[in-house]
Amino acid sequence: MIKKIDNNKIGIIYFYIHFVVEVLSFYFLYSNYKSGIVWLIPLIYDSFAFVPQALIGYISDLRKDINIGLIGILLFFIGYIFFLYIDVSVLIPLFIICLGNACLHVSGAEATIKYGNGKLSNTAIFVAGGSFGVMVGRLLSDSLTFGSILFVPLVSMIPLIILTHEETKNLTGYTKYSFLKKNVNSYIAILIAFFVVIIRGYMGYGIPTSWNKTTQEMILLFTTMGIGKALGGILSDKFGIRKVAILSTLLSIPFLCCGDKLMLVSLFGICLFSMTMSITLGIILSVLKSKPGLSFGITTIGLFLGTVPIFFIKLTFIYNVIMIIVFSIISSILLGSILKGEK
Repeated sequence: MIKKIDNNKIGIIYFYIHFVVEVLSFYFLYSNYKSGIVWLIPLIYDSFAFVPQALIGYISDLRKDINIGLIGILLFFIGYIFFLYIDVSVLIPLFIICLGNACLHVSGAEATIKYGNGKLSNTAIFVAGGSFGVMVGRLLSDSLTFGSILFVPLVSMIPLIILTHEETKNLTGYTKYSFLKKNVNSYIAILIAFFVVIIRGYMGYGIPTSWNKTTQEMILLFTTMGIGKALGGILSDKFGIRKVAILSTLLSIPFLCCGDKLMLVSLFGICLFSMTMSITLGIILSVLKSKPGLSFGITTIGLFLGTVPIFFIKLTFIYNVIMIIVFSIISSILLGSILKGEK
């Protein structure tokens, strides 16, 4: 099959798609924060947007003819019609939008993984788009009163999803991912990656950022997260995944711990901390070579498990610092033990 999409463009295409998906998701979430079940909304969102991605990815791996992305867009249409025009419980559009979010995440992951040919840059760029979308969705929830306008970016995704699905459904680039040392046990490698994702999900909410009080500072925070996620894959392809995994994890420690009241210090640590996003996916892909959708879904389950404690535990500054130091060191040791050094 002759590819019509340039390798460098697939990441940008799905950066945009991921951006739109999170704009739509977080516009909806923050528009409903004044409801009586405000505490449940983000927990339900994390549950139904993250956890089903493993099953959806597994189905997509088995049935390459199914366009999971188009299903996701249809679900967003239905969810937004309920949200904007039909007087029902907020839970109904919430469930539908969550599943649409999950489908489009799997679609983007599979497309960028298949086009990656053993490299992480495309997938890292795709993942980075979400941070910018979260930021814009939150901002629009305070300023955009005519929510129907969001159907325009939703429709704009349709031709991109159709084109990229047709181009990628028969590609086999996912078989070329190989980041593990020889003789590393496959189950241990997946468990390590899963553990590191859980820790990253948990620590992401525990990073001390008392400086984050204004809209401008929130924009800087999410922009830095997005840049870090993209750099993780780009630098891994250039310098080697093991170096980036160990150095980004260890170097982030002093900046995260000392940046509570120092924005620039904190942002540098957050950028480094965010780099492991694509690295853990690369580990799982190295084991489950024929299942890119399932591989991505496993990481999102880990993210969900990492975020659950923050809904029930109030984190103190000292506790956060201790957790950052201990778990960052453990993560770097574990990642270094299984990742091979060469590019």
